[in-house]
Amino acid sequence: MLEKFRAVASDESVLAAQREKRVAIHEARLGRQAERDAAKKQREAEAAAQVARDAELTAQAAREAAEAKARAEAEEADQAAMLEAEQKAARDARYAARKAAKKERRRGY
Repeated sequence: MLEKFRAVASDESVLAAQREKRVAIHEARLGRQAERDAAKKQREAEAAAQVARDAELTAQAAREAAEAKARAEAEEADQAAMLEAEQKAARDARYAARKAAKKERRRGY
């Protein structure tokens, strides 16, 4: 039985063919691994770029929301100031009317 293995081991052409086959398989594995690594790096780069885009969009949305809030607050402050001015004008008109009526009563007209 051992003679069968020794016969195969002593045949150089068979050993060389097996070695070439193993080398070819190994090189193919290395090539596929390199392709997988390159694809993984590309996916990671795309994911990082997407994260950066998402962060920029989020920041832009936050800026726009802050600007809209500031505009709304400014508009609200303007409306409050206008209302206050109208109320003051109405109050001053009532005061002037009372004062004029009092003057008229004093004169006796």
